[in-house]
Amino acid sequence: MTHESSAVDLLQAGRGRNPNSEMQSAGTPVSSALPLTEVLVVADCWQTEPEAEAVIHRAITAAAEIADADVGEAELAVMLTDDAGIRTLNSNWRGIDKPTNVLSFPALQPTAAAPADAPRMLGDIAIAYETTRKEADDEEKPFDHHLSHLAVHGFLHLIGYDHEKDDDAEAMESLEREILAQLSIPDPYADRERVR
Repeated sequence: MTHESSAVDLLQAGRGRNPNSEMQSAGTPVSSALPLTEVLVVADCWQTEPEAEAVIHRAITAAAEIADADVGEAELAVMLTDDAGIRTLNSNWRGIDKPTNVLSFPALQPTAAAPADAPRMLGDIAIAYETTRKEADDEEKPFDHHLSHLAVHGFLHLIGYDHEKDDDAEAMESLEREILAQLSIPDPYADRERVR
């Protein structure tokens, strides 16, 4: 789901530190060609998935490495919310009063008047726990596979991919398959319609 926004207030709250610092301290090198990804857990239901943050970092890293986009040192935030939180975002930004699995909010690009040292923002992604859990269970997929797919899907929206037209959807899905294969995740579209 794509909507242009300079910021989503709920996602901005945790910015300010290097979100990849845990990965660096754990000995995993972080390439400067990768975006700085902040994962914000704002709903208690995500406590049942202690690996969610690591899953999202792996998915975004794989997507950034494979996608043909200049995302080095750009920033993005991923908010792990619940159905109530994403329903509010969906209603406020899209006029659709129901929960969904993932929403993406690409950042507006800075104007020429923006300070040269201002951080480069890719945008924000919100993922709802209950919808993600239900979809994974219904499709008999491991939760981390479906979460990875939604993170990749949301990231691709931030860098300009969309699925409103059939040709665009095919290109986006093909790239998703390639990224997920790199993570040893089977084709998410093999038995279902496109994520909308």
